[in-house]
Order: sequence, then C-alpha cells, then structure tokens
Amino acid sequence: MPTVVVMDVSLSMTRPVSVEGSEEYQRKHLAAHGLTMLFEHMATNYKLEFTALVVFSSLWELMVPFTRDYNTLQEALSNMDDYDKTCLESALLGVCNIVQQEWGAAIPCQVVLVTDGCLGIGRGSLRHSLATHSQRGESNRFPLPFPFPSKLYVMCMANLEELQSTDSLDCLERLIDLNNGEGQIFTIDGPLCLKNVQSMFGKLIDLAYTPFHAVLKCGHLTSDVQVFPRPEPFIIDEEIDPIPKAINTDLEIVGFVDIADISSPPVLSRHLVLPIALNREGDEVGPGITDDTEDENSANQIAGKIPNFCVLLHGSLKVEGMVALVQLGPEWYGMLYSQADSKKKSNLMMSLFEPGPEPLPWLGKMAQLGPISDAKENPYGEDDNKSPFPLQPKNKRSYAQNVTVWIKPSGLQTDVQKILRNARKLPEKTQTFYKELNRLRKAALAFGFLELLKGVADMLERECTLLPDTAHPDAAFQLTHAAQQLKVASTGASEYAAYDHNIAPLQTDFSSSTTERM
Repeated sequence: MPTVVVMDVSLSMTRPVSVEGSEEYQRKHLAAHGLTMLFEHMATNYKLEFTALVVFSSLWELMVPFTRDYNTLQEALSNMDDYDKTCLESALLGVCNIVQQEWGAAIPCQVVLVTDGCLGIGRGSLRHSLATHSQRGESNRFPLPFPFPSKLYVMCMANLEELQSTDSLDCLERLIDLNNGEGQIFTIDGPLCLKNVQSMFGKLIDLAYTPFHAVLKCGHLTSDVQVFPRPEPFIIDEEIDPIPKAINTDLEIVGFVDIADISSPPVLSRHLVLPIALNREGDEVGPGITDDTEDENSANQIAGKIPNFCVLLHGSLKVEGMVALVQLGPEWYGMLYSQADSKKKSNLMMSLFEPGPEPLPWLGKMAQLGPISDAKENPYGEDDNKSPFPLQPKNKRSYAQNVTVWIKPSGLQTDVQKILRNARKLPEKTQTFYKELNRLRKAALAFGFLELLKGVADMLERECTLLPDTAHPDAAFQLTHAAQQLKVASTGASEYAAYDHNIAPLQTDFSSSTTERM
C-alpha cells in the first residue's frame, strides 16, 4: 500500500519550541525527527513500501517521487526550505494527481499529513475551503474524498490544548469526515519535545505500519511468514451490527486444487507471503534490513542454508500448477499460489476470498471438499481428462430460463394469438395448447395482470361457439375447461389460482379413445 507523506513547510512551522538544552528547535525540526523515525521503521520492517514526499505552503512540490530508497527520503527532510502561508487544499489536489498518475484509482494509498494545525488565512485557507465546500461544482470540487481508496493520517505538531483554543481541531476532523471517515488525527501528549513526538509517531506506526507476522501450517510443517501489505479487517455489510473480521495469525492449509479448477476467482485483496528466517538464538534475520551491509549478507547466507517450508510450498505450487486453499478464520478462506513477475522471478502470493462457507460457487462449500482418495472413483478420470468442477447448481438459474417479456404490446398479442391458433387445432395440439396456456397464466399471475386471464377466458368461450360442425367433440370440452380454469385463477381466491398450479387437459371419453388409437 503506497504512502504519500505531505509535509507543511509554511512559516508557521518555523515557530521556535522551548526544549531543554542549548539547541534551539523549530516545529519543522520536530516533524523531521518524527518522519525520520517513521522512515527508519519502514526501511527495516516495510522495505517493500513505496513512499513519496510532498512539501506544501501556498503551492505544493513533489520532493521525492515514489521510491523504496529511504535514505533519499531522509536526505530530502534536511533540504526543505521555508515558504509562505498554508494552503492545504492545493496540497491535497497535488496528492490526487501524484497517486492517480502513478497508481490509478484502484490501489489503496495512505496519506500522512504533517502540519502544526495552523489553517492559513484568507482565500485558500482550510476554513475558506470548508465554508465554500457545498457551493462548488464538479469542475472545482474539493479533493476529499480522494478518488482512490485511502486513509488520511494527520500528524499535528501541537498538543490538544493548543488546537482546542481555536477551531483547528474541528476543521481537521472535518477533513477525516470528508474522506468517508477513513483516517485519524494524532496530537502530541504534553509539551512539545522530541520524546513526545516520538511517542506520537509510534502510535501511527502501531496503527498503520506494523508488519503482519503469521505462522503458515500444513500438517506438521510450519513456517513463520510476513504477509505484505498488512491485511485490512473486512466488514460484512449484510450483518445488522457489522463487526470487522480480521484474519488469524495461524494460516492453516486445508487442501490443494488445480489452477484450472479454481480459475480466476473474485478476491478482496492480494498479498505477498515472505518467509521469516530465524537464527539459532531465535532472533529474526529476514526479511528486514540490517544497518551493516556485511551483516546483511551474512544473515542472508545463514537464512539460505536453513530449510524452510514456505520455500518448499512455493516451488511445489509452481511446478505442479496448483493452488493451496488456506483457512483465514471461521468460514473465511483464501488461496496461496505462485505468481511470476518475469521469466526468472516468481513470488508466493495469497488472495483473500469473501468471508462465507461458499465463496466460490463452482467449488461448492469449502467444508465439503475432500481428498481424491475418499471418492469411490477418481473424479478426474484415469487419464486426468475430466474435472468434477464446476458443480452444477441444484436449482435452475433464473437467467437460464425462458422468461416471458411483455414490454411491448406486440409481445402480448403474439402470445395470445399462439394460444388461439392451437385452440383451433384441438385435439391434435392439446399438449402445445396447455403448455402455452400455462406459460401465459404464470406470467399474468406474476405481473398481477388478472384481467388478462378473464379476457383470454372470454376469447376461448367465443372460440368454442365458433367451432364448425366438423370439429372434434373433444375440442369444445377442452376449450370450456380451459376457460373455466382461467376464470377461477382470475379471482385469486382459490387453490387453482396458485402460481405453481398448472392447468391439466380434461380427461374425456373422446380423449381416451384418441389415445388408444394412437
């Protein structure tokens, strides 16, 4: 999940801070110290994170584009100049442009805004932007909410009492609300000093930048892994009182499936699965970064000589062309698979399905899947030339059935004429006559078009009176029977008016004798 650090370099950030000792500090120095702590943590525990640095006052500037080189980011912190007044809206517009140009509108991004809580003055200030928010058109809309999934973290170089003395805190909370409530405001507890700034940035690290460590299990084989980026809790919308569901730290593999069977399923998110090697003392030696290059190389050499189940699993899935189904929690599953970045490099990936007992309908319920050895015969065939998937649904899908549509009058007229044509050819077309009659009857009941049933009944009675002398006697009986059944259904107050009820042909002596001759 990329990160954009937005640093306030307006004149208000140059206000001095009384710190114990002879050295004089400004608020921007405290901010740079906190960001240095954040970058050092990310370089050690979040080295795959892409981070950009933006500075702003009345204008904004991209100091460092998205990079994984945290030394460059730390050097840029010491090269920042001081500018004029604060204009937060322009900085947020800059963040929108930077993220969309680099990542598009689908990749989640974290925005860390570092400011002293001064909102600026006059046109372009945050107060002015929020006051005119409801009066804007689409062409000059406020940049929040961001056009991409995001979380906005505001790091204030001020304590809570200082912010509450003005309306700064209310305006900053309004920013979080405009971003759909995604984000949080951090303030310094107590006086402004290096220790309290470190504590504030430590809270941000604990909330958003703590690596997710888990144990990958398959039978008796286990491996310590890091899942990157950190999986976010999932909220089920259908629940009355939605509770965020978080994945377990124990990821248990429950089975393996061919890639062709699982196809390309819908997923919530995708994550890298990185093995964490342990040395003999039990300390982690990877995937973090050590300060000394020689120590890093020796640690990697040691880690490379230790057998690791995660490496074995990755190679096996890649060679066999299979995926591993992993249980993330109660009735929550995902899959592990090998994804190639290039011809020579591939990674072990984990995708999370939506929570539920049947996330992939063509596989059925996950709890009912079992090994091939439990089947009476090989479901894949002796020559591996067939597959038991996809499972066929028990109930026929609505979109797979012929649906009666009467959007235009011509459609209804065609269906009625079809019934009348078959009525004139009774008893030869008895089965077709009742099939079309029942189709029209069900559609009329579904639409609540009871007048149609009475109208068709009247038509059938009229057809009965117009039958020629040479007509078969059974035709009159069938037409009279059908007309009576439609009239009963048009009342809606009888068991014969039920939707699932079908009008059956009337059994007469003429119809039975006709059947015997046939």
